[in-house]
Amino acid sequence: MKGNSKGEKNGEVRVELKYCEHCGGLWVRERGAGVVYCDQCQPKVADLPIPKKRSARVMLPVGRRTKVEDYAVEIEDDTLDFEAAGGVA
Repeated sequence: MKGNSKGEKNGEVRVELKYCEHCGGLWVRERGAGVVYCDQCQPKVADLPIPKKRSARVMLPVGRRTKVEDYAVEIEDDTLDFEAAGGVA
């Protein structure tokens, strides 16, 4: 068989694996098709209302920065000994 201008053989249909953007299930669609929902979810999604306003960019809340001044650690106990107690390092 000779191929056509697209490089496909006569009678062939190219397909691709796609996941449904509603239920997450895997299905096969014709290559290049703009369908994003499986056959079971297509009627469900068609019944959903069209959003009036496009959702805004999501941003994390930012509070005021904490300012720490003159922070010092004072240790009054002189019993801290950092030498090894006869062990192997």
